[in-house]
Amino acid sequence: MKKTSCIAILLSACLVFSSCGSMSNTAKGGAIGAGSGAALGAVLGGIIGHGKGAAIGAAVGTAVGAGAGVLIGKKMDKAAAEAAQIQGAQVEQVTDNNGLQAVKVTFDSGILFNTSSASLSSSAKSSLSKFANNVLNQNRDMDVNIYGYTDNTGWKGCTAEESAQKNIALSQERAQSVASYLLNCGVSTSQIKSVDGMGESDPIASNSTAAGRQENRRVEVYMYASQKMIQEAEAGTLR
Repeated sequence: MKKTSCIAILLSACLVFSSCGSMSNTAKGGAIGAGSGAALGAVLGGIIGHGKGAAIGAAVGTAVGAGAGVLIGKKMDKAAAEAAQIQGAQVEQVTDNNGLQAVKVTFDSGILFNTSSASLSSSAKSSLSKFANNVLNQNRDMDVNIYGYTDNTGWKGCTAEESAQKNIALSQERAQSVASYLLNCGVSTSQIKSVDGMGESDPIASNSTAAGRQENRRVEVYMYASQKMIQEAEAGTLR
């Protein structure tokens, strides 16, 4: 029975992907929100969000209706467009564990930090200030997760295991630097749900080249529907 259910979920995911390629978040919100529930959301999130999509999303416990998905998708479309105007921000559309549209914003650590440092550069502060004021502070009903990453470059005099632990610590410091600066820019403490350092795990490019390592050194910010937003969407009062 479990095997049959898994196959059904995967087939459903394929149908969503095949039909959503050119759709906006608004349209996809309705398609995905129409009875898909957390199970399909986790599958989609894991595929689209490099494994992090399944970890984000308010715990609502039940499937979110199509109408609510459309309203949430519309807000996510607007937030994504606003984030795309920020210098140094790479914006992607992803799916949370409720099967709802979310927004992933990636900041290249080469833009944010100097090598082996967790101190924000002046240009990074400018970009994050605009991100806070133009995006997060305008969408306070969206929850936020922040993840920091490094490449797999070792530390002088350290074993591979010791270097990996140092990279986790550095990625945590960098993620925290971003979170702290956003808070200084007026973002609510209740809006940022988690700040995690992932170290050299989950590379998005090859660590064998300088260009690939630069891509892997990054901070990812996920914006997704809070429980309050979902409730308002379900009630038809979300604006």
